[in-house]
Amino acid sequence: MKSGYVAIIGKPNAGKSTLMNALIGEKLSIITNKPQTTRKRILGILTEADYQIIFLDTPGILSPDYLLQEKMLGFVYESVRDADIMLFLIDLSYDPDGKRTFNDERVLEYLKNKKQKKILLLNKIDLVQEQNVAKLVNEISLEKMFDKIIPVSAALNINLDSVITSLLEYLPEHPKYFPDDDLSDENERFFVSEIIREKIFELYKEEVPYSTEVIIEEFKERGKGKDYIRAAVIVERASQKPIIIGNNGAAIKKLGKQAREEVEKFLGRAVFLELFVKVKEKWRSDNNMLKSFGYTISDDK
Repeated sequence: MKSGYVAIIGKPNAGKSTLMNALIGEKLSIITNKPQTTRKRILGILTEADYQIIFLDTPGILSPDYLLQEKMLGFVYESVRDADIMLFLIDLSYDPDGKRTFNDERVLEYLKNKKQKKILLLNKIDLVQEQNVAKLVNEISLEKMFDKIIPVSAALNINLDSVITSLLEYLPEHPKYFPDDDLSDENERFFVSEIIREKIFELYKEEVPYSTEVIIEEFKERGKGKDYIRAAVIVERASQKPIIIGNNGAAIKKLGKQAREEVEKFLGRAVFLELFVKVKEKWRSDNNMLKSFGYTISDDK
């Protein structure tokens, strides 16, 4: 039996969440076309008869502008520290020669002097020319930073079998950490809040999605009838509240409808979803509020 933890890291929008969802075969991490969608460490579990791989999807590596982003980086540090293996992603459509990634000092911090096995995934190979991929593989191989380099497309499931095979090669012998049926260590409340947040990123523009948080204030499972979920959309400024609500409530109704449909698909049962908006001034820079919203890393405990 082999079991272990695998940290998935990279810059924002590298495809980390898409990769984990594809490897697990379930949508656990939310995905949008905007960067910095993932804010916390999302744990996903792949269990087979003779192995268990615990993936740690992480926020993108960036230079933080405010406390929330510092907390997000804290989740990356924790994940790398706890992992047996590191999967590092590069988005080839954004960085075809790897320079934007490897010239970033914050990125190099994670790659130097780490004891874990490191596998580089060159993601989105479907969007670049094959000869360019081969050239980059040769160039990076000379640096000897990685134990393996695998070109992949997480979105199209290209070469993901090779990723699993390589992980099993390096995974330590260990009993399973989680029961066979577990897909994550998070509860339904967490995933419902993430689904609502995903829809906010899809429906609203500019800074608004980055200034929002979603808190599940009530979650009642009912034997008969629909489950009841009451969720607060937190915004950072009073001027953002009418944007979330929209004219005559049109925007929040659309948000509620799309979120409810996705939540019902995820839970496999009907729900009544009630959304309302709260203003929490400068919550992204308030340590106490961030802790209450679940942005707690080891140094905070």
